[in-house]
Amino acid sequence: MTILWLITDNKPGHRSQLQGLAQALAARTSVVAHWIDTPAGRDALWQWLTGRFPAGAALPDPGLILVAGHRTHLAGLAARRARGGKLITLMRPSLPLGCFDLCVIPQHDAPPVRTNVIATRGALNTARPGAERNADQGLFLIGGPSRHHGWDSASLRAQIDAIVAATPGMRWTLTTSRRTPADTEAALLGLQARGVDVRPVRDTPPGWAMAQVARSAQTWVTEDSVSMVYESLTAGAATGLLAVPRLGETRIAAGVSALRREGLVTAFEDWQRDRVLPPPPMRLAEADRVAEAVLAQWGGR
Repeated sequence: MTILWLITDNKPGHRSQLQGLAQALAARTSVVAHWIDTPAGRDALWQWLTGRFPAGAALPDPGLILVAGHRTHLAGLAARRARGGKLITLMRPSLPLGCFDLCVIPQHDAPPVRTNVIATRGALNTARPGAERNADQGLFLIGGPSRHHGWDSASLRAQIDAIVAATPGMRWTLTTSRRTPADTEAALLGLQARGVDVRPVRDTPPGWAMAQVARSAQTWVTEDSVSMVYESLTAGAATGLLAVPRLGETRIAAGVSALRREGLVTAFEDWQRDRVLPPPPMRLAEADRVAEAVLAQWGGR
């Protein structure tokens, strides 16, 4: 049996990464998982220096300690010093890589080749193919402006209109994100008149969007929403990219461009040629791959 400590800052994206790896481990070995809220920065530093970790006092010793997010790193180091176990960080850490037993880092962050580094296609996530994928069900996942992307509501609406018009047999659902501008959401609500089931993010329960991805045959994602792109590919859906303005050629944009070159995703401008959104040649299963590597190295610790 493997005892997991999952130290979280409770940011949804970080928690999803931790949960994705925990689920993949649990599918391969007996696991007992304990979620721990990360202590404040100064507390974590003091605990590391003194070899104490009060948050885990009532828990069994961990075999594996998983952390995600800069705020969790010192807490992970404190937990390992106090109670042992192997420390695994998801995403590139702010501390030296040698502080961790394993670093799981997306390729777009250009991880170095080291024995304690695994490079992944995107961040780990909890997506899985649904037991029944509906051939006539499609999904639009809408993000918003970010430090890597600008925004153009009119262009976005025009792209969605073209896709809906070209796929009369599809049942489309659309959901927004916390970054979606209010004027964009208002414009997209107008798609209800065309039969699109529009669900603003505030009206959906936790896990709803992931469940939709799992059962949809096609998923169109705004290019800024990189995590959702990888979630769609992990679920095995045919994945299209809705174009939004880029703020230069960033590492994030380069990662998305690589997916396009490899035929894993289809850009809207490519789709316009023949109006076909092909399924990806392979389903990403990075959490599974990392889980197998962890167990091969440390077994059921």
